[in-house]
Amino acid sequence: MTHIESVFVVDDDEAIREAVASLVGEMGVRCEVFGSAEEFLEKYDGARPACLVTDVRMLRMSGLELQEELQSRGHNIATVVLTAYAETPVTVRAIKNGAVTLLEKPCRNLELWDAIRNALAQDHQLYERDRQRAEVAERLDSLTPSEKRVMDLVVAGKPNKAIANELDMSVRTVEVRRQSIFAKVGAGSVAELVRIAVESRPDE
Repeated sequence: MTHIESVFVVDDDEAIREAVASLVGEMGVRCEVFGSAEEFLEKYDGARPACLVTDVRMLRMSGLELQEELQSRGHNIATVVLTAYAETPVTVRAIKNGAVTLLEKPCRNLELWDAIRNALAQDHQLYERDRQRAEVAERLDSLTPSEKRVMDLVVAGKPNKAIANELDMSVRTVEVRRQSIFAKVGAGSVAELVRIAVESRPDE
């Protein structure tokens, strides 16, 4: 997965694709264009950080449906939505799907330029958050089932003796498990271990 920022333009109007690509080229940012959502989904490899610029109304899959399909695949890419029909339901759905902004066609170059830059800045933050979560998940996956049980009780605030009683093991075994847990997840304190555990369960 590349770390070079990219802009992906998905629009079934060739003139719009070329105009946006030309603007992005002036910004000095890598740009790829696609004539349909299906073509983009077929070729997109999850490259981040990035900005998706797409139209609401396209043949077959719409820009809003493209947003939703990307989310279902686990791709949280920052998106700028273009539309000639800025009805309120469309705007609400686009924003709920994670759009940074929705611009009415035709939009001024400066307006689109600012929207793309804001989207790229936001996606840098999202990318870094997702990267950190992936690292945390990888560290936690390295724990044995026994270590995970001990970690849950440590995070719950229980002392070693209580953990030993609950898991029917010696206090010394609990201490060994704790040392291994802290080393594997890279935590320097109980507070840091709690933070890591909480960040690994963002929806709870």
